[in-house]
Amino acid sequence: MSTSNVEKHEFQAEIKQLLDIVIHSLYTDKEIFIRELISNASDASEKLRHTKLTEKDVFESDRELEILVTADEEANSITIQDFGIGMTRDELVKNLGTIAHSGSKQFLNALKEGGSKNDNLIGQFGVGFYSAFMVAEKVSVYSRSWKQDEQGHCWTSDGTGSYEIEETADLNRGTKIVISLKEEEKDFAKKDNLKTIIERYSSFVQFPITLGEDKINKIDALWLRSKSEIKDEEYTEFYKFQANAFDEPRYRLHFSADAPLAINALLFTPNENPEKVGFGRIDPGVSLYCRKVMIDSKPKELLPEWLRFLKGVVDSEDLPLNISRETMQDSALIQKLGRVITKRYLKFLGEEAKKRNEKYQEFFSKFGFFIKEGVAIDMTYRDDLAKLLYFESSTTEKGKMTSLTDYVSRMKEDQKEIYYILGQNRESIESGPYLEGFKSRGIEVLFLYEPIDEYVMGNLNAFDEKTLVSADQGDIKLDDAPKPEVEGALDEKTSEAFCTWLKETIGDRVKEVKSSDRLTDSPAMALSPDAMSSQMRRMMRSMGQDSMPVEVLYEINPAHPLMINLNAQRESNPEIAKLVALQGFDSALMTAGLLEDPKDMLARMNQILEQTATK
Repeated sequence: MSTSNVEKHEFQAEIKQLLDIVIHSLYTDKEIFIRELISNASDASEKLRHTKLTEKDVFESDRELEILVTADEEANSITIQDFGIGMTRDELVKNLGTIAHSGSKQFLNALKEGGSKNDNLIGQFGVGFYSAFMVAEKVSVYSRSWKQDEQGHCWTSDGTGSYEIEETADLNRGTKIVISLKEEEKDFAKKDNLKTIIERYSSFVQFPITLGEDKINKIDALWLRSKSEIKDEEYTEFYKFQANAFDEPRYRLHFSADAPLAINALLFTPNENPEKVGFGRIDPGVSLYCRKVMIDSKPKELLPEWLRFLKGVVDSEDLPLNISRETMQDSALIQKLGRVITKRYLKFLGEEAKKRNEKYQEFFSKFGFFIKEGVAIDMTYRDDLAKLLYFESSTTEKGKMTSLTDYVSRMKEDQKEIYYILGQNRESIESGPYLEGFKSRGIEVLFLYEPIDEYVMGNLNAFDEKTLVSADQGDIKLDDAPKPEVEGALDEKTSEAFCTWLKETIGDRVKEVKSSDRLTDSPAMALSPDAMSSQMRRMMRSMGQDSMPVEVLYEINPAHPLMINLNAQRESNPEIAKLVALQGFDSALMTAGLLEDPKDMLARMNQILEQTATK
């Protein structure tokens, strides 16, 4: 640069303070400077496109709008060039010197206030450009305005105390920024690194971005296009690019809204759940954009944690960003945005469950855990999520599921509870004693197989004003059912005496023994008086958390041959009867998942075998 027409401008003391903030503490990732400069280039190109609609005399009017990026490892520099609106000398001073003019004090005040009173600090103060000084020892800005009679100029600064402006000939329209990198930042001049960063943040900028000979932004911003114009193959290609996936999406939801916020969203449900196949907890997969520029690839505050399986893009022009574009000023607004998206997605799932139920059940078999997680922990959406729950039941075929809504529609007129039972699988539930009383009365019971189901039902507590009740609780009152005539069945008086003997024989391990009105095929069952299921107790005990003694309720079937024979044996062969009584009780405990230590049961079995073998 010659010195004949160079103008030198000193920064004020407060501007040095301001630059220090921008360079050293405003941005958390240095690579952000590339995003900011490309975004500025895109803005300048868009301004030129609008200008050409009203101005006929535009310098180099036939030149295409594109953004050129060059990496020069030998020179340790990066060049970013656009052919947009360009700047005059005065505009260079004003736009690149904004923080060196009257806006500086406002900017510093905005920083002190956390930016909460400004809609877009980048737009007001031009801070994004100054992010280049995080990595640069010198920045040169060559710019030529769109106006025919203007000259080109070069603005240069090392970001410390001053900048210089010089008239420069033979410039194209637009702006070219040359960043001379610090020695320790030379990795940014490597083409592969630069390409990765541009793809991460600027893949959907509307103007072509070329790095060397390669066009970077090959994927269109589909979320801004009309659904009627987009082919299925384009959606799939976009999904694979955005989600870094190889499969095809199971569902897609593409929508836009103007109120309460301006939103354009494109959401995908993957075909497979990586957490289910053992890949560990996944990160949020919906990226947040503002006017096609990525703000956050994994915004944790945007959607509820239980929607972390979703992939896609949400773009909103209404976002007030802080000066670094890395975090949002208004968390309440982000939450509002998240609520709109979440409710729209839940509505979509509800419609799918009604229109294409078989496909929805396939989705639920893969992703139902996330729906259940939401019911268990998120009161805001609990009622909406509960409608999306599906379980097998005593009235469905194996592998087929039903919703709580459908269950309620089939309930008996006077039924006030929704019954469910937890077990390892359908076979174990159907072979156990707890289903018998409900089956004999024609009452449907939901079958739950996963440990989280206990938390789901416990936190949901009720659905459609019907209380959720575990079928293995001890305090359930069922209507009388017809009792089949069984020869030798214990009558009421005999049964009471037999139960008293059992209570005395078993001792303090049982709270109460009574004749059951729920058993039809099994000899007995052990029940817990509280709401905690046997499966939950088993899980808690495995984690060393269930050390409280259980007050067991023991119900016997007075019409079962085992109980009829045992009652006869208690007088004719009291020693064997006592062993059998204790063995039967432990068997019931084992079925209920309440037997903590089986060693006494095994030893007793040997005693029974020894005594019966010698008779």
